[in-house]
Amino acid sequence: MPIQSSQSGAVLLLELDAPESLNALTIPDLLNLRQQLRAAQDDDTIRVIVIAGAGDKAFCTGANLKATFPPDQTFARGLLGSRGKEAEQGGYTRLIDISDLQLWKPVIAAINGYCLGGGLELALQCDLRIGSHSASFALPEVRVASVPAVGGVQYLLRAIPAAHAMKLALTGDRIDAEQALRIGLVSELYTPETLRTEALIIASRIAANGPLAVQMVKKLALETAHMAPTEFVAHSNIAWGALRDSADRIEGRRAFAEKRTAEFRGA
Repeated sequence: MPIQSSQSGAVLLLELDAPESLNALTIPDLLNLRQQLRAAQDDDTIRVIVIAGAGDKAFCTGANLKATFPPDQTFARGLLGSRGKEAEQGGYTRLIDISDLQLWKPVIAAINGYCLGGGLELALQCDLRIGSHSASFALPEVRVASVPAVGGVQYLLRAIPAAHAMKLALTGDRIDAEQALRIGLVSELYTPETLRTEALIIASRIAANGPLAVQMVKKLALETAHMAPTEFVAHSNIAWGALRDSADRIEGRRAFAEKRTAEFRGA
């Protein structure tokens, strides 16, 4: 099974398990990943998701081009159909785009080794990215006369300063972990041996917070980033009001007053 899953407490670990292809994913793999992410959003026992790559060479290098056959229909016809229908006929790029899944639970990418092309586009869609000292990153599409198909350029421009993003996108150069840390592409670096453990520790810290509040923070971040201050403040106030009378917020205030650890239930 190329997508392995395991749950520890409220944290779900999804492992991209195709080390023989540097964790490049086939169409069935991508469909499986999307299914597991969709199920995790609806599972109340899961509060945070961690995505990692199997082996010591790669996080993910995108779609497995050796296992994807040329579509037997025009691009326009596939684009205007559903993602599932397009995938049945060989289209794979839209499967890497997970924005349609409406994942409000935080997703952490634990990146070891190569994070290239569609793999970087997947990581850029995660809310947090941490790496190992052996990680490396690139959008190499221009080197084969193509472009990142899943918003890689735009996600980079949102994640790091424009000068760094455009240099990566225009040159196709690969950068190492230390440079990725300097420009803010990842937030922390760890040894390859401790990376996954540290990712789970961060995930557990997030999972200990009010789950509805955590999801609402992510929802605000994704849905209001383009708004003017008057608009995003209004949306923030509505989100605050939606949580004001929740059982978890009441529990949080009581726990603070009683100087104890809050026990949140997602209600």
